[in-house]
Amino acid sequence: MKKSIYIIFFLIGNYCTLLAQPGQNPYWEGKGITAFNLSQASLSSWSAGGESALGLDALLNYSADFKKERHLLNNRLELAYGLNRTESNGTRKTNDKIYLSSTYGYQMAKNFYLSGLLTFQTQFAKGYNYEVSRDSFISKFMAPAYLMIGAGVTWTPKPYFTATFSPASWRGTFVANNRLSDAGAFGVKKGKHLLSEFGANLKAEVQYEFLKNMTIYSRVDLYCNYLDQPQNIDVRWDVLLNMKINNWFSTNLTTNLIYDNDVKITQKNGSAGPRVQFKEILGIGLQFNL
Repeated sequence: MKKSIYIIFFLIGNYCTLLAQPGQNPYWEGKGITAFNLSQASLSSWSAGGESALGLDALLNYSADFKKERHLLNNRLELAYGLNRTESNGTRKTNDKIYLSSTYGYQMAKNFYLSGLLTFQTQFAKGYNYEVSRDSFISKFMAPAYLMIGAGVTWTPKPYFTATFSPASWRGTFVANNRLSDAGAFGVKKGKHLLSEFGANLKAEVQYEFLKNMTIYSRVDLYCNYLDQPQNIDVRWDVLLNMKINNWFSTNLTTNLIYDNDVKITQKNGSAGPRVQFKEILGIGLQFNL
């Protein structure tokens, strides 16, 4: 397990090195945003009820793309973290993401590339299901973590649209925590730290400025495991709508939808099973272009 974690950190280090290349090479194009959003409510003797709250959310999205002759390399880094504090509930996490993606393609025909795909995703801090327990975490850094390596074809019919189909894809779900591993969390066998799957993956991405200073980025991943219940399709759909107000301020709307048959969500009545997970965050604050 430790060797797997070292390999993952090695991949992250090399990935960050790739992202530093655009300013040094004319074949590279790099762009991205970082935003800091703050929300605050203060109540005193308010007849309608409620309580004071303070929220902070930060995100960084960056793409570094390389294209030369028949070679294509698309890289993307997404980081996000958010907290909310109220008088009754204290401080709770509202957002947490580490996402890395690289796709290499070798052009075989117009708009078609023979490609290889690598993605990695985990989170920064511990997560809790507050409806069940405020003391026992249900996730943390590297528990879970998802690493996928695949081979297939990439289609780029428009500058704003890319689709990669990988019919041969290995996906590993890492649970680097003994308590969660012993409970069989995230689909691993009890006492194991890795769930290994082999199947097909389809990733489609759209990044489009549909109005001036209004840009949408949408990514959907569909994964089918050949080895176990191939009829269950895992879905991950992320959307970022960025509305730029001026050179300093913007409004960001992010949504995340997940369905994974291996992830069992515990309800108040104690029952557990796969559920459609959905998260939405709307923020207004400072934004800087990278």
